[in-house]
Amino acid sequence: MSDKREGYISWDEYFMGVAMLSAMRSKDPSTQVGACIVGADNKILSVGYNGFPIGCSDEEFPWSKIGEDIDNKYFYTTHSELNAILNYRGGSLEGAKLYVSLFPCNECAKAIIQAGIRTVVYDCDKYADTPSVRASKRMLKAAGVEYYQYRRTGRKIELEL
Repeated sequence: MSDKREGYISWDEYFMGVAMLSAMRSKDPSTQVGACIVGADNKILSVGYNGFPIGCSDEEFPWSKIGEDIDNKYFYTTHSELNAILNYRGGSLEGAKLYVSLFPCNECAKAIIQAGIRTVVYDCDKYADTPSVRASKRMLKAAGVEYYQYRRTGRKIELEL
């Protein structure tokens, strides 16, 4: 007989929650994305969020996404998935699972595949019809990387900080 507490959160809820909490660190005014990389033993290996590279001041670089000149944020921002991969200092990510709040673009898919991550769990796929995400899905499938959408439970988690 077990007296363990009921109602505790699942691993998927926990790790997607960490990804979503990480997204809250992003200073991007339009899109905040977070990622959490987890090992086979359900230990967090790394986290990341979208923002500028270390040393590139978010006061000096542009947050605008309008225009094709160098004052467009897309030339400077590092996506959450790539940040999480680059932040990892423990060696190989072979066989790891990535939780991310937005489906990865084609550039992040390349990094995911090359890093050896085998599973991607994503929350939102709002850019599903774009060439970038279609290419991403094509590469992930070809490389044998499983991906599936996180199923929201409707559970509210509140933190007082």
